[in-house]
Amino acid sequence: MQFLLIAFDGKEPGAENLRAKVRPVHLEKIAELKRKGEFLFGGAILDDEGRMKGSMIVYELPDRQSLEERLKDEPYLYEGVWQKVEIYPFRLARID
Repeated sequence: MQFLLIAFDGKEPGAENLRAKVRPVHLEKIAELKRKGEFLFGGAILDDEGRMKGSMIVYELPDRQSLEERLKDEPYLYEGVWQKVEIYPFRLARID
């Protein structure tokens, strides 16, 4: 089952610095999920000036509970980078 995660960073002073500090660990975790086939694609959401302000990720996992378990090990969550997170069931369009 696929899931779309849309997450937005905090807006408080230092939020950009926190993201930059946590980003290497986040990317390591994402690379691990990619190798397992659980990360399909994703990236940073940018503001009009090109600064990162959030993320979108499409995951492939058996069910919502599996996703919730994976997110317990997501540095952007447990370090407080993402302040607003939305998750939706998703189906990638297969276009031939």
